[in-house]
Amino acid sequence: MRLFRLVKILGVFHRYGLDEFALRDSPSRLLRIVSSVLGRRSFTETRGARLRMALESLGPIFVKFGQVLSTRPDLIPPDIATELSLLQDKVAPFPAESVRKVIEAEYGKKVEERFVEFDWTPVASASVAQVHFAKIQLKVGEVIDTRDVAVKVLRPNILPIIESDISLLRVLAGWVERFSADGRRLKPREVVNEFDHYLHDELDLVREAANCSQLRRNFENSSLLYMPEVFWDWCEKSVMVMERLYATPVSHIDTLRDAGVDIKKLARDGVEIFFTQVFRDGFFHADMHPGNIAVRTDEANKGQYVGMDFGIVGTLTDVDRRYLAENFLAFFRRDYRRVAMAHIESGWVPRDTRPDELENAVRSVCEPIFARPLADISFGKVLMRLFSVSRRFNVEIQPQLVLLQKTLLNVEGLGRQLDPYLDLWATAQPFLEKWMREQIGPEAVTKRLTDQAPYLSSALPQVPRLIHQALERYNNPPPPVTPKIEMSGWLTFWVAVMAVCMMAILATLWVPLLLG
Repeated sequence: MRLFRLVKILGVFHRYGLDEFALRDSPSRLLRIVSSVLGRRSFTETRGARLRMALESLGPIFVKFGQVLSTRPDLIPPDIATELSLLQDKVAPFPAESVRKVIEAEYGKKVEERFVEFDWTPVASASVAQVHFAKIQLKVGEVIDTRDVAVKVLRPNILPIIESDISLLRVLAGWVERFSADGRRLKPREVVNEFDHYLHDELDLVREAANCSQLRRNFENSSLLYMPEVFWDWCEKSVMVMERLYATPVSHIDTLRDAGVDIKKLARDGVEIFFTQVFRDGFFHADMHPGNIAVRTDEANKGQYVGMDFGIVGTLTDVDRRYLAENFLAFFRRDYRRVAMAHIESGWVPRDTRPDELENAVRSVCEPIFARPLADISFGKVLMRLFSVSRRFNVEIQPQLVLLQKTLLNVEGLGRQLDPYLDLWATAQPFLEKWMREQIGPEAVTKRLTDQAPYLSSALPQVPRLIHQALERYNNPPPPVTPKIEMSGWLTFWVAVMAVCMMAILATLWVPLLLG
Protein backbone atom coordinates (compact mmCIF):
# COMPACT_ATOMS: atom_id res chain seq x y z
CA MET A 1 0.00 0.00 0.00
CA ARG A 2 2.79 2.40 0.93
CA LEU A 3 4.70 1.56 -2.25
CA PHE A 4 1.63 2.24 -4.40
CA ARG A 5 1.10 5.57 -2.63
CA LEU A 6 4.73 6.56 -3.14
CA VAL A 7 4.50 5.65 -6.82
CA LYS A 8 1.34 7.77 -7.09
CA ILE A 9 3.08 10.77 -5.50
CA LEU A 10 5.98 10.50 -7.94
CA GLY A 11 3.52 10.05 -10.81
CA VAL A 12 1.56 13.17 -9.82
CA PHE A 13 4.73 15.21 -9.57
CA HIS A 14 5.78 14.06 -13.04
CA ARG A 15 2.32 14.60 -14.55
CA TYR A 16 2.25 18.24 -13.45
CA GLY A 17 5.86 18.88 -14.35
CA LEU A 18 6.97 19.61 -10.81
CA ASP A 19 10.43 18.25 -11.52
CA GLU A 20 11.36 21.81 -12.50
CA PHE A 21 11.12 22.78 -8.83
CA ALA A 22 13.74 20.26 -7.71
CA LEU A 23 15.65 18.80 -10.65
CA ARG A 24 16.24 21.28 -13.44
CA ASP A 25 18.33 23.82 -11.51
CA SER A 26 19.75 21.39 -8.96
CA PRO A 27 23.47 21.68 -8.12
CA SER A 28 23.60 17.90 -8.41
CA ARG A 29 24.77 16.79 -11.87
CA LEU A 30 22.94 13.48 -11.47
CA LEU A 31 19.59 15.20 -10.82
CA ARG A 32 20.09 17.49 -13.82
CA ILE A 33 20.70 14.41 -15.95
CA VAL A 34 17.46 12.88 -14.64
CA SER A 35 15.63 16.09 -15.55
CA SER A 36 17.00 16.03 -19.08
CA VAL A 37 15.95 12.38 -19.47
CA LEU A 38 12.41 13.29 -18.40
CA GLY A 39 12.48 16.02 -21.03
CA ARG A 40 11.20 19.57 -21.11
CA ARG A 41 7.44 19.64 -21.48
CA SER A 42 5.13 22.56 -22.17
CA PHE A 43 2.07 23.32 -20.04
CA THR A 44 -0.77 25.77 -20.50
CA GLU A 45 -1.10 26.28 -16.71
CA THR A 46 1.36 28.34 -14.67
CA ARG A 47 3.79 26.60 -12.34
CA GLY A 48 1.79 27.80 -9.33
CA ALA A 49 -1.44 26.38 -10.73
CA ARG A 50 0.26 23.07 -11.46
CA LEU A 51 1.64 22.88 -7.93
CA ARG A 52 -1.80 23.65 -6.50
CA MET A 53 -3.49 20.98 -8.64
CA ALA A 54 -0.85 18.43 -7.70
CA LEU A 55 -1.33 19.08 -3.98
CA GLU A 56 -5.13 18.88 -4.38
CA SER A 57 -4.89 15.53 -6.13
CA LEU A 58 -2.64 14.12 -3.39
CA GLY A 59 -5.17 14.74 -0.61
CA PRO A 60 -5.68 16.66 2.64
CA ILE A 61 -2.20 16.36 4.12
CA PHE A 62 -0.59 17.88 1.04
CA VAL A 63 -3.33 20.52 0.83
CA LYS A 64 -2.51 21.61 4.39
CA PHE A 65 1.15 21.84 3.43
CA GLY A 66 0.16 24.15 0.58
CA GLN A 67 -1.98 26.24 2.94
CA VAL A 68 1.03 26.94 5.18
CA LEU A 69 3.20 27.84 2.19
CA SER A 70 0.54 30.23 0.85
CA THR A 71 1.02 32.53 3.85
CA ARG A 72 4.76 32.85 3.26
CA PRO A 73 5.39 34.99 0.14
CA ASP A 74 8.81 35.78 1.61
CA LEU A 75 9.79 32.10 1.38
CA ILE A 76 8.28 31.26 -2.02
CA PRO A 77 7.75 33.32 -5.20
CA PRO A 78 4.65 35.60 -5.08
CA ASP A 79 2.98 33.91 -8.08
CA ILE A 80 3.09 30.54 -6.34
CA ALA A 81 1.91 32.00 -2.99
CA THR A 82 -1.07 33.64 -4.73
CA GLU A 83 -2.08 30.39 -6.43
CA LEU A 84 -1.67 28.30 -3.26
CA SER A 85 -3.93 30.72 -1.36
CA LEU A 86 -6.82 29.12 -3.31
CA LEU A 87 -6.27 25.99 -1.22
CA GLN A 88 -7.50 27.82 1.88
CA ASP A 89 -11.22 27.49 1.09
CA LYS A 90 -11.58 26.67 -2.61
CA VAL A 91 -10.68 22.98 -2.78
CA ALA A 92 -12.90 21.09 -5.25
CA PRO A 93 -16.22 20.35 -3.41
CA PHE A 94 -17.84 16.96 -3.15
CA PRO A 95 -21.34 16.55 -4.67
CA ALA A 96 -24.70 17.22 -3.01
CA GLU A 97 -25.58 13.50 -3.10
CA SER A 98 -22.57 12.76 -0.87
CA VAL A 99 -23.50 15.62 1.46
CA ARG A 100 -27.00 14.19 1.86
CA LYS A 101 -25.65 10.69 2.58
CA VAL A 102 -23.28 11.92 5.27
CA ILE A 103 -25.92 14.04 7.04
CA GLU A 104 -28.70 11.45 6.90
CA ALA A 105 -26.35 8.68 8.06
CA GLU A 106 -25.53 10.75 11.17
CA TYR A 107 -29.05 11.94 11.97
CA GLY A 108 -31.01 8.89 10.85
CA LYS A 109 -33.49 11.35 9.34
CA LYS A 110 -33.99 13.23 6.12
CA VAL A 111 -32.18 16.52 5.76
CA GLU A 112 -35.53 18.26 5.39
CA GLU A 113 -36.64 16.94 8.80
CA ARG A 114 -33.68 18.53 10.60
CA PHE A 115 -33.35 21.81 8.71
CA VAL A 116 -35.96 24.38 7.74
CA GLU A 117 -33.84 25.30 4.73
CA PHE A 118 -30.60 23.86 3.34
CA ASP A 119 -28.48 25.42 0.61
CA TRP A 120 -26.88 22.58 -1.34
CA THR A 121 -24.27 24.86 -2.90
CA PRO A 122 -21.22 24.91 -0.61
CA VAL A 123 -19.92 28.31 0.46
CA ALA A 124 -16.47 26.97 1.32
CA SER A 125 -14.68 23.74 0.55
CA ALA A 126 -11.46 22.76 2.28
CA SER A 127 -9.25 19.72 2.57
CA VAL A 128 -11.23 17.86 5.23
CA ALA A 129 -14.78 19.24 5.03
CA GLN A 130 -17.04 21.76 3.33
CA VAL A 131 -19.60 24.26 4.62
CA HIS A 132 -23.23 24.92 3.64
CA PHE A 133 -25.65 27.57 4.87
CA ALA A 134 -28.99 26.49 6.36
CA LYS A 135 -31.76 27.47 8.78
CA ILE A 136 -32.86 25.67 11.94
CA GLN A 137 -35.69 26.20 14.41
CA LEU A 138 -34.99 26.50 18.12
CA LYS A 139 -37.68 26.27 20.77
CA VAL A 140 -37.03 28.70 23.60
CA GLY A 141 -39.82 28.20 26.11
CA GLU A 142 -43.01 28.66 24.09
CA VAL A 143 -41.26 30.69 21.36
CA ILE A 144 -39.99 29.18 18.10
CA ASP A 145 -36.88 30.97 16.90
CA THR A 146 -35.47 30.51 13.38
CA ARG A 147 -31.69 30.83 13.23
CA ASP A 148 -29.25 31.14 10.33
CA VAL A 149 -26.53 28.51 10.68
CA ALA A 150 -23.42 27.18 8.97
CA VAL A 151 -23.28 23.40 8.55
CA LYS A 152 -19.87 21.76 8.29
CA VAL A 153 -19.89 18.31 6.66
CA LEU A 154 -16.93 15.93 6.71
CA ARG A 155 -15.67 14.60 3.38
CA PRO A 156 -16.82 11.02 2.86
CA ASN A 157 -14.23 8.20 2.97
CA ILE A 158 -11.43 10.55 3.98
CA LEU A 159 -10.02 8.40 6.81
CA PRO A 160 -8.39 5.71 4.59
CA ILE A 161 -6.62 8.41 2.54
CA ILE A 162 -5.24 10.07 5.66
CA GLU A 163 -4.18 6.74 7.17
CA SER A 164 -2.30 5.91 3.97
CA ASP A 165 -0.49 9.25 3.89
CA ILE A 166 0.40 9.15 7.59
CA SER A 167 1.77 5.63 7.14
CA LEU A 168 3.94 6.83 4.26
CA LEU A 169 5.09 9.85 6.26
CA ARG A 170 6.18 7.53 9.08
CA VAL A 171 8.29 5.54 6.65
CA LEU A 172 9.87 8.72 5.25
CA ALA A 173 10.46 10.02 8.79
CA GLY A 174 12.20 6.75 9.65
CA TRP A 175 14.50 7.18 6.66
CA VAL A 176 15.31 10.76 7.66
CA GLU A 177 16.06 9.71 11.24
CA ARG A 178 18.25 6.84 10.08
CA PHE A 179 20.19 8.36 7.21
CA SER A 180 20.26 12.11 7.93
CA ALA A 181 22.94 13.67 10.11
CA ASP A 182 20.23 15.77 11.77
CA GLY A 183 17.71 12.93 12.00
CA ARG A 184 17.79 12.25 15.73
CA ARG A 185 17.86 15.92 16.68
CA LEU A 186 14.89 16.79 14.45
CA LYS A 187 12.81 13.91 15.87
CA PRO A 188 10.87 13.43 12.60
CA ARG A 189 8.90 10.41 13.83
CA GLU A 190 7.71 12.26 16.92
CA VAL A 191 6.73 15.21 14.76
CA VAL A 192 4.72 12.91 12.46
CA ASN A 193 3.03 11.33 15.49
CA GLU A 194 2.08 14.79 16.76
CA PHE A 195 0.68 15.74 13.35
CA ASP A 196 -1.19 12.42 13.17
CA HIS A 197 -2.78 13.10 16.55
CA TYR A 198 -4.09 16.51 15.59
CA LEU A 199 -5.16 15.47 12.11
CA HIS A 200 -7.31 12.65 13.52
CA ASP A 201 -8.81 15.09 15.99
CA GLU A 202 -9.84 17.21 13.02
CA LEU A 203 -11.90 14.29 11.67
CA ASP A 204 -14.18 14.37 14.74
CA LEU A 205 -16.49 17.38 14.38
CA VAL A 206 -17.88 16.94 17.91
CA ARG A 207 -14.36 17.55 19.18
CA GLU A 208 -14.11 20.57 16.88
CA ALA A 209 -17.37 21.91 18.28
CA ALA A 210 -15.94 21.53 21.79
CA ASN A 211 -12.83 23.45 20.72
CA CYS A 212 -15.05 26.22 19.37
CA SER A 213 -16.99 26.41 22.64
CA GLN A 214 -13.78 26.62 24.68
CA LEU A 215 -12.36 29.41 22.52
CA ARG A 216 -15.72 31.21 22.73
CA ARG A 217 -15.57 31.08 26.56
CA ASN A 218 -11.96 32.25 26.59
CA PHE A 219 -12.88 35.36 24.57
CA GLU A 220 -16.32 36.00 26.00
CA ASN A 221 -17.12 39.73 25.90
CA SER A 222 -13.86 40.42 24.05
CA SER A 223 -13.80 43.23 21.51
CA LEU A 224 -10.92 41.57 19.67
CA LEU A 225 -12.30 38.15 18.75
CA TYR A 226 -15.72 36.54 18.37
CA MET A 227 -16.36 32.80 18.16
CA PRO A 228 -19.67 31.40 16.84
CA GLU A 229 -22.26 29.73 19.02
CA VAL A 230 -22.46 25.93 18.67
CA PHE A 231 -25.86 24.20 18.40
CA TRP A 232 -25.14 20.92 20.14
CA ASP A 233 -28.43 19.18 19.28
CA TRP A 234 -27.36 19.24 15.62
CA CYS A 235 -23.71 18.19 16.12
CA GLU A 236 -22.47 14.69 15.30
CA LYS A 237 -19.07 13.22 14.47
CA SER A 238 -19.38 14.08 10.75
CA VAL A 239 -21.68 17.12 11.01
CA MET A 240 -21.21 20.35 12.96
CA VAL A 241 -23.80 23.16 13.12
CA MET A 242 -22.89 26.61 14.39
CA GLU A 243 -24.03 30.20 14.20
CA ARG A 244 -23.76 31.79 10.77
CA LEU A 245 -21.52 34.82 10.92
CA TYR A 246 -21.70 37.80 8.61
CA ALA A 247 -18.14 38.97 8.10
CA THR A 248 -15.58 39.77 5.40
CA PRO A 249 -12.59 37.48 4.77
CA VAL A 250 -9.45 39.05 6.22
CA SER A 251 -7.70 38.67 2.87
CA HIS A 252 -10.15 41.19 1.27
CA ILE A 253 -8.15 44.15 2.52
CA ASP A 254 -9.58 46.73 0.09
CA THR A 255 -13.14 45.79 1.05
CA LEU A 256 -12.31 46.10 4.74
CA ARG A 257 -10.64 49.46 4.21
CA ASP A 258 -13.67 50.73 2.26
CA ALA A 259 -15.88 49.65 5.19
CA GLY A 260 -13.86 51.87 7.53
CA VAL A 261 -11.80 49.16 9.26
CA ASP A 262 -8.45 50.34 10.63
CA ILE A 263 -6.09 47.89 8.88
CA LYS A 264 -3.04 48.75 10.98
CA LYS A 265 -4.99 48.22 14.19
CA LEU A 266 -6.27 44.95 12.74
CA ALA A 267 -2.67 43.78 12.33
CA ARG A 268 -1.81 44.73 15.92
CA ASP A 269 -4.96 43.05 17.25
CA GLY A 270 -4.03 39.84 15.44
CA VAL A 271 -0.69 39.72 17.26
CA GLU A 272 -2.38 40.37 20.62
CA ILE A 273 -4.96 37.62 20.00
CA PHE A 274 -2.21 35.13 19.20
CA PHE A 275 -0.17 35.90 22.32
CA THR A 276 -3.31 35.94 24.48
CA GLN A 277 -4.28 32.46 23.32
CA VAL A 278 -0.78 31.08 23.77
CA PHE A 279 0.32 32.62 27.06
CA ARG A 280 -2.87 33.49 28.93
CA ASP A 281 -4.91 30.43 27.96
CA GLY A 282 -2.37 27.86 26.79
CA PHE A 283 -5.06 26.91 24.25
CA PHE A 284 -4.80 28.32 20.75
CA HIS A 285 -6.36 28.09 17.31
CA ALA A 286 -3.63 26.31 15.34
CA ASP A 287 -4.93 26.72 11.79
CA MET A 288 -5.01 30.50 11.45
CA HIS A 289 -4.51 30.89 7.70
CA PRO A 290 -6.54 33.69 6.02
CA GLY A 291 -9.23 31.27 4.85
CA ASN A 292 -10.18 30.64 8.49
CA ILE A 293 -10.33 34.28 9.62
CA ALA A 294 -12.86 37.01 8.85
CA VAL A 295 -13.60 40.52 10.15
CA ARG A 296 -16.92 42.06 11.13
CA THR A 297 -17.77 45.37 9.47
CA ASP A 298 -21.06 46.36 11.12
CA GLU A 299 -20.92 49.55 13.19
CA ALA A 300 -21.34 47.81 16.55
CA ASN A 301 -18.49 45.33 15.99
CA LYS A 302 -16.34 46.96 13.31
CA GLY A 303 -12.84 45.50 13.17
CA GLN A 304 -13.60 42.49 15.37
CA TYR A 305 -12.02 39.23 14.23
CA VAL A 306 -14.19 36.16 13.66
CA GLY A 307 -12.73 32.66 13.95
CA MET A 308 -13.68 29.67 11.82
CA ASP A 309 -12.58 26.03 11.45
CA PHE A 310 -11.55 24.83 14.91
CA GLY A 311 -10.42 21.31 14.01
CA ILE A 312 -6.80 21.91 14.99
CA VAL A 313 -5.97 23.54 18.31
CA GLY A 314 -2.78 23.51 20.30
CA THR A 315 -2.17 23.32 24.03
CA LEU A 316 0.86 24.26 26.11
CA THR A 317 1.81 23.30 29.64
CA ASP A 318 2.68 25.91 32.25
CA VAL A 319 6.34 24.92 31.89
CA ASP A 320 6.27 25.38 28.11
CA ARG A 321 4.59 28.78 28.44
CA ARG A 322 7.06 29.96 31.06
CA TYR A 323 10.12 29.04 29.02
CA LEU A 324 8.63 30.47 25.83
CA ALA A 325 7.79 33.74 27.56
CA GLU A 326 11.29 33.97 29.02
CA ASN A 327 12.79 33.40 25.58
CA PHE A 328 10.53 35.95 23.90
CA LEU A 329 11.14 38.62 26.54
CA ALA A 330 14.88 38.06 26.57
CA PHE A 331 14.81 38.27 22.79
CA PHE A 332 12.82 41.54 22.81
CA ARG A 333 15.28 43.02 25.32
CA ARG A 334 18.25 41.74 23.30
CA ASP A 335 19.36 39.78 26.37
CA TYR A 336 20.94 36.99 24.35
CA ARG A 337 22.67 35.59 27.42
CA ARG A 338 19.25 34.93 28.95
CA VAL A 339 18.07 33.29 25.71
CA ALA A 340 21.07 30.95 25.86
CA MET A 341 20.53 30.13 29.54
CA ALA A 342 16.80 29.49 29.00
CA HIS A 343 17.63 26.95 26.30
CA ILE A 344 20.15 25.20 28.54
CA GLU A 345 17.87 25.20 31.63
CA SER A 346 14.94 23.82 29.64
CA GLY A 347 17.05 20.97 28.24
CA TRP A 348 16.57 22.10 24.64
CA VAL A 349 20.36 22.00 24.22
CA PRO A 350 22.89 19.72 25.98
CA ARG A 351 23.78 20.71 29.55
CA ASP A 352 27.47 21.05 28.68
CA THR A 353 26.77 23.77 26.08
CA ARG A 354 28.87 26.89 26.68
CA PRO A 355 26.43 29.77 27.30
CA ASP A 356 28.79 32.39 25.81
CA GLU A 357 29.09 30.50 22.51
CA LEU A 358 25.33 30.01 22.21
CA GLU A 359 24.79 33.66 23.19
CA ASN A 360 27.07 34.86 20.39
CA ALA A 361 25.40 32.59 17.84
CA VAL A 362 21.89 33.81 18.77
CA ARG A 363 23.07 37.42 18.64
CA SER A 364 24.39 36.97 15.10
CA VAL A 365 20.96 35.78 13.95
CA CYS A 366 18.69 38.16 15.85
CA GLU A 367 20.52 41.47 15.93
CA PRO A 368 20.12 42.25 12.18
CA ILE A 369 16.30 42.08 12.35
CA PHE A 370 15.65 44.37 15.32
CA ALA A 371 13.86 47.69 14.87
CA ARG A 372 12.90 46.71 11.33
CA PRO A 373 9.36 46.27 9.97
CA LEU A 374 8.18 42.98 8.51
CA ALA A 375 8.60 44.33 4.97
CA ASP A 376 12.36 44.73 5.50
CA ILE A 377 12.98 41.31 7.05
CA SER A 378 13.85 38.24 5.01
CA PHE A 379 12.50 35.50 7.26
CA GLY A 380 13.74 32.95 4.75
CA LYS A 381 17.33 33.93 5.53
CA VAL A 382 16.59 34.18 9.25
CA LEU A 383 15.15 30.66 9.31
CA MET A 384 18.14 29.26 7.42
CA ARG A 385 20.55 30.86 9.89
CA LEU A 386 18.52 29.66 12.87
CA PHE A 387 18.57 26.15 11.45
CA SER A 388 22.34 26.36 11.07
CA VAL A 389 22.70 27.49 14.70
CA SER A 390 20.35 24.79 16.00
CA ARG A 391 22.30 22.10 14.11
CA ARG A 392 25.63 23.38 15.45
CA PHE A 393 24.44 23.32 19.06
CA ASN A 394 22.31 20.14 18.79
CA VAL A 395 19.09 21.96 19.65
CA GLU A 396 16.37 19.33 20.09
CA ILE A 397 13.13 19.93 18.23
CA GLN A 398 10.20 20.02 20.68
CA PRO A 399 7.31 18.06 19.06
CA GLN A 400 4.72 19.68 21.34
CA LEU A 401 5.71 23.05 19.85
CA VAL A 402 5.33 22.06 16.18
CA LEU A 403 1.76 23.41 16.04
CA LEU A 404 2.86 26.62 17.71
CA GLN A 405 5.60 27.09 15.13
CA LYS A 406 3.10 26.49 12.32
CA THR A 407 0.65 28.99 13.85
CA LEU A 408 3.38 31.58 14.31
CA LEU A 409 4.13 31.28 10.58
CA ASN A 410 0.44 31.85 9.85
CA VAL A 411 0.26 34.91 12.14
CA GLU A 412 3.45 36.43 10.75
CA GLY A 413 2.21 35.85 7.18
CA LEU A 414 -1.14 37.46 8.02
CA GLY A 415 0.58 40.44 9.66
CA ARG A 416 2.73 40.89 6.58
CA GLN A 417 -0.39 41.04 4.36
CA LEU A 418 -2.24 43.51 6.58
CA ASP A 419 0.61 45.85 7.50
CA PRO A 420 4.06 45.20 6.04
CA TYR A 421 5.46 47.89 8.32
CA LEU A 422 4.13 46.38 11.54
CA ASP A 423 6.73 46.31 14.32
CA LEU A 424 6.05 42.80 15.55
CA TRP A 425 8.39 43.07 18.53
CA ALA A 426 7.09 46.40 19.85
CA THR A 427 3.52 45.10 19.57
CA ALA A 428 4.16 41.88 21.47
CA GLN A 429 6.59 43.03 24.18
CA PRO A 430 4.15 44.95 26.46
CA PHE A 431 1.73 42.01 26.47
CA LEU A 432 4.43 39.51 27.43
CA GLU A 433 5.85 41.77 30.15
CA LYS A 434 2.39 42.13 31.67
CA TRP A 435 1.84 38.36 31.49
CA MET A 436 5.16 37.63 33.21
CA ARG A 437 4.33 40.07 36.03
CA GLU A 438 1.04 38.25 36.54
CA GLN A 439 2.88 34.92 36.71
CA ILE A 440 5.45 35.86 39.37
CA GLY A 441 3.79 38.72 41.27
CA PRO A 442 1.56 38.75 44.39
CA GLU A 443 -1.57 38.23 42.26
CA ALA A 444 -0.11 34.99 40.92
CA VAL A 445 0.60 33.69 44.45
CA THR A 446 -2.92 34.58 45.57
CA LYS A 447 -4.43 32.85 42.54
CA ARG A 448 -2.44 29.65 43.16
CA LEU A 449 -3.52 29.58 46.80
CA THR A 450 -7.13 30.16 45.73
CA ASP A 451 -6.87 27.29 43.24
CA GLN A 452 -5.64 25.05 46.06
CA ALA A 453 -8.38 26.21 48.45
CA PRO A 454 -10.52 23.02 48.20
CA TYR A 455 -7.55 20.85 49.20
CA LEU A 456 -6.39 23.25 51.90
CA SER A 457 -9.89 23.55 53.39
CA SER A 458 -10.04 19.77 53.86
CA ALA A 459 -6.51 19.58 55.28
CA LEU A 460 -6.75 22.67 57.51
CA PRO A 461 -8.81 21.06 60.34
CA GLN A 462 -6.09 18.44 60.77
CA VAL A 463 -3.31 21.01 61.28
CA PRO A 464 -3.86 21.64 65.06
CA ARG A 465 -3.74 17.89 65.79
CA LEU A 466 -0.57 17.48 63.69
CA ILE A 467 1.05 20.48 65.41
CA HIS A 468 0.17 19.06 68.84
CA GLN A 469 1.64 15.67 67.94
CA ALA A 470 4.79 17.30 66.58
CA LEU A 471 5.28 19.40 69.70
CA GLU A 472 4.70 16.33 71.93
CA ARG A 473 7.43 14.47 70.06
CA TYR A 474 9.71 17.48 70.31
CA ASN A 475 9.21 17.96 74.07
CA ASN A 476 9.25 14.23 74.88
CA PRO A 477 11.55 12.67 72.31
CA PRO A 478 11.93 8.89 72.38
CA PRO A 479 15.29 7.44 73.41
CA PRO A 480 17.72 8.09 70.58
CA VAL A 481 18.54 4.94 68.70
CA THR A 482 20.19 6.36 65.62
CA PRO A 483 20.97 9.88 64.40
CA LYS A 484 18.25 9.36 61.83
CA ILE A 485 15.49 9.45 64.49
CA GLU A 486 16.89 12.65 65.98
CA MET A 487 16.89 14.27 62.55
CA SER A 488 13.32 13.16 61.94
CA GLY A 489 12.27 14.92 65.15
CA TRP A 490 13.74 18.19 63.94
CA LEU A 491 12.14 17.65 60.55
CA THR A 492 8.74 17.18 62.20
CA PHE A 493 9.27 20.36 64.22
CA TRP A 494 9.98 22.44 61.14
CA VAL A 495 7.01 20.93 59.34
CA ALA A 496 4.87 22.13 62.23
CA VAL A 497 6.38 25.62 62.01
CA MET A 498 5.66 25.71 58.28
CA ALA A 499 2.09 24.61 58.94
CA VAL A 500 1.59 27.50 61.37
CA CYS A 501 2.97 29.91 58.77
CA MET A 502 0.62 28.52 56.18
CA MET A 503 -2.32 28.99 58.54
CA ALA A 504 -1.30 32.61 59.04
CA ILE A 505 -1.10 33.20 55.28
CA LEU A 506 -4.50 31.61 54.73
CA ALA A 507 -5.98 33.69 57.50
CA THR A 508 -4.79 36.91 55.86
CA LEU A 509 -6.35 35.82 52.59
CA TRP A 510 -9.63 34.33 53.81
CA VAL A 511 -10.62 36.44 56.82
CA PRO A 512 -11.22 39.62 54.74
CA LEU A 513 -13.34 37.57 52.35
CA LEU A 514 -15.42 36.10 55.16
CA LEU A 515 -15.90 39.45 56.87
CA GLY A 516 -16.76 41.11 53.53
